[in-house]
Amino acid sequence: MEQGVPHVHLVRLPRMRADDSTQHAAVLDQRLRAVLDLNVAEAREGVGRHEYDGQIQDLSVAGVAQAVARLGSAQSGAPSAVVPHDELHLAAFEESSRVRYGELQLHRRNPLLHMENLDLSCYDRPYAAEDVRADARKRHLRKWPEAVDMALDALDQVPAPVAQALVGAVRGLKDSVATDEPGRDDALAAHARFVKHLEQLAANGDPQTAMGRAELELLMGADEAMPNVDLGDLADRATLERQRLRDMLEEGCQRLAPDVEPSETVAALMADHPPSDQVVQAAAAVTSETISFCRDRGLLTHLDGKCRVGLAPPSRRWAVAMMAWSAPYEEDGPSHYDITPPEPEWPLEEQEEWLTMFSNVALPAVTAHEVAPGHFAHGRALRHAPTDIRRSLMSAGFGEGWAHYAEELMLEEGFRADDPQYQIGVALEALVRVTRLWCAIGLHTGQMTVDDATASFMNDALMSEATARSEARRGTFDPTYGIYTWGKWVIMQTRDAARDAWGDAFTLRRFHDELLTLGSPPLGLVGAVVAQGTG
Repeated sequence: MEQGVPHVHLVRLPRMRADDSTQHAAVLDQRLRAVLDLNVAEAREGVGRHEYDGQIQDLSVAGVAQAVARLGSAQSGAPSAVVPHDELHLAAFEESSRVRYGELQLHRRNPLLHMENLDLSCYDRPYAAEDVRADARKRHLRKWPEAVDMALDALDQVPAPVAQALVGAVRGLKDSVATDEPGRDDALAAHARFVKHLEQLAANGDPQTAMGRAELELLMGADEAMPNVDLGDLADRATLERQRLRDMLEEGCQRLAPDVEPSETVAALMADHPPSDQVVQAAAAVTSETISFCRDRGLLTHLDGKCRVGLAPPSRRWAVAMMAWSAPYEEDGPSHYDITPPEPEWPLEEQEEWLTMFSNVALPAVTAHEVAPGHFAHGRALRHAPTDIRRSLMSAGFGEGWAHYAEELMLEEGFRADDPQYQIGVALEALVRVTRLWCAIGLHTGQMTVDDATASFMNDALMSEATARSEARRGTFDPTYGIYTWGKWVIMQTRDAARDAWGDAFTLRRFHDELLTLGSPPLGLVGAVVAQGTG
């Protein structure tokens, strides 16, 4: 695969006549809507298109085929976007949707898509009045039986390791249903059918995890508008990146504790964390620190709005920490940095392992990723993106790549420069991400088992066995979870190209602002920022 910055050739389209503009906009909106209809959960929460509230996505085999057939493109005769870059952006998402649901039929292989179709947690965030959200939740819950029927119709190609990895999370969906909710009995009866189906697949499904080398290359390339993905090249680069990060880790450990083995230093640092009842306070302090640092350094323009730090709602307590931003199509309001301490009834060993993510070595890098200059800052910029396409269609490769880039950017810019713990934390987080890329390739080309991937996370990312196995299992149903590292690489390469092209006019703030005007583009389109800033 070409490892340089992706190049986008921008052309000037002919000017439309005024009487054509309304019809053009309507057809273009139909193209955008067709893509969103295949990504309902993300459109509802991440984008803030709340016309999807209370709705489920038709994930039946026939329903998906009909939705794929509704996808348009300029090549099929539908109008192009007025801005050439936006046409490339939209066309990339149309192609990604065709590959995911048409060629690879992931709705038949991956229960996660059907889990997201049942998820009610999106209504917990206060984006609208409580009664409005309660009504949407009620309508959504009543559709659970229909959604489960779709899941049972579609899920006929699930590998046993995928079912084993997800059956516990599917069981947990029932915990989000209150005892007095209307429609509870029918919803839980449907849920039980879903769980039974997955249990049978876990016991009797195909034992092979791999989706195939060609299939993974196709999927990654379509998602990120980079059609010439070569997993061999990515694996080679991951090997070099892992060594760079181990050197970074060892250098930080030697600065902090000379002559002590890095693994011992890391273990001691991870054990140094606040008690459970103080983790929200600790996260709030680091949040204020990272936002202030980014503002003082002028790293980007759109760092307005409020970021509230608090306990995650019960429906979101499966994650240690996560960002729920004020979405582009919602009235402006606070974004929420949700923090989840361990539950007091957990075994003490599990509580201790969970708390390591709030240690002084881990929490600052996690917060740079989730808050500033990571997801919170990106979410603020998305609210200022200039077009519907850029506000609505968000590449995971760019979004997670940007947040992962943010961690190392803060290190480059001198955040906590006198404390090597931040460098160690950045290296540890990055080792997890590059190991994801390595294991995704291994799992889905048939070169690794879940046990092999677990060992890789333990050896290469210094993870405990329980956490390493969780990461390995995620790779079975999330084959593109190497996008964090891939996205970071593309952004860094593009930054180097912009610095060369812009010369003395280059500043980090200008580069970041120009980049984020693209929204969250597929990685293959990120290089457009170089020409955009030169013109």
